Amino acid sequence: MEKESSRNLWCACLIAFAFSVNYTNHAPIAQILMKAFSFDKASAGLLTTGMFFTHAFMQIPGGMLGDKIGGRRVVIFAMSLVFLGNIGITFSDNYTELLIWKIITGFGTGASFIGGAKYIYQTTKTEKLHLYQGYYGASVLFGSGFVIFCLPQIVAHFNNNWIYGFYTTASIALVALIVWLFFAPSSHPDVHPHVKLTTMLFDKSLLLLGSVQMASFGLSIVIGTWITVLLKENFKTLNGWEISAVASLILILGIFFRPLGGKLIPVFGIKKVIIFSLLMITVGCFILAITNISFPIAIVALLILGMGCGLPYVSVFTRASQLFPGRVGVAMGLANMLGMVMILVGAPLVGKVKDMTNSYSSSFIVLGLFALLICVINIFSYKNKIQNS
Repeated sequence: MEKESSRNLWCACLIAFAFSVNYTNHAPIAQILMKAFSFDKASAGLLTTGMFFTHAFMQIPGGMLGDKIGGRRVVIFAMSLVFLGNIGITFSDNYTELLIWKIITGFGTGASFIGGAKYIYQTTKTEKLHLYQGYYGASVLFGSGFVIFCLPQIVAHFNNNWIYGFYTTASIALVALIVWLFFAPSSHPDVHPHVKLTTMLFDKSLLLLGSVQMASFGLSIVIGTWITVLLKENFKTLNGWEISAVASLILILGIFFRPLGGKLIPVFGIKKVIIFSLLMITVGCFILAITNISFPIAIVALLILGMGCGLPYVSVFTRASQLFPGRVGVAMGLANMLGMVMILVGAPLVGKVKDMTNSYSSSFIVLGLFALLICVINIFSYKNKIQNS
């Protein structure tokens, strides 16, 4: 039983890595893509928005499918779509085609995420659920951070040919799909009281968890989309690999801090973990908003952001599953869908503000204020909604 549980976890973490590389695979090579397809920074941000729009759209349908047929079947279908989307991108001849294939890929990543989270819930013992969800979430950020660091090196090796970046992420999707087809054990349906979808859509506890996901994961993807460009523009003397390594910190740190967040829940409770995390995110954003920031201080800011964005993950998804055990997939999907709103709005908005002001300062001030607002809401609103379980 222990051996099978471990195999379930490894399979889930592999699929999390495989779909999440698509969150940011265009971001570290954005300047190459902008030159190749002749588009501006706002359009570059729209690539993130396009993919995450369909990613967000699939959270509730994917959760419903996961609750009905099990996470494994959802993941296999969804990862096939991710592979197809990446291959399609390599045939793109213009910006419109590039955007369309990113949108198609988003359908696959959205269903993959919620299918994998549901699979963890279905195949993990209760006492290990916090930790295993943390490992799963860590793998999501590992994939996102991996491409920020590695894709520029891969593309540079092939004379800045952007196609090889998407060949890389397509290959990762194919390997994960093959592993799941042959090695991922089946998951069994849950038996719990059924809850109406309308009840969940207006549940204040679930909406509050979604706002936390907006201010943590959503914000990390927005920053991850632009941080490579920001560092290159502000620190022109640094090597490409140095920029990539530092830019990946905000996502890579989640590998350690998402599982740590799961371990901290029994000690401090969900609410305290969330509040502390949001305060760290606020501080990190305000530091990055400082004009003419030094490189060491920028590293400190990204370290703070990486820790803050990673810690709340398990709190959000554990609490969502506790609220609606009969519809875990939909509950987790709804919380995550709300988190996508930040990405849908934030990624192109940061690019637009930069084009208008020639500075990222205003964008980071707004992001910091948003995290602070969600922190205050968690402190004073719905005091009995986010419990310490």
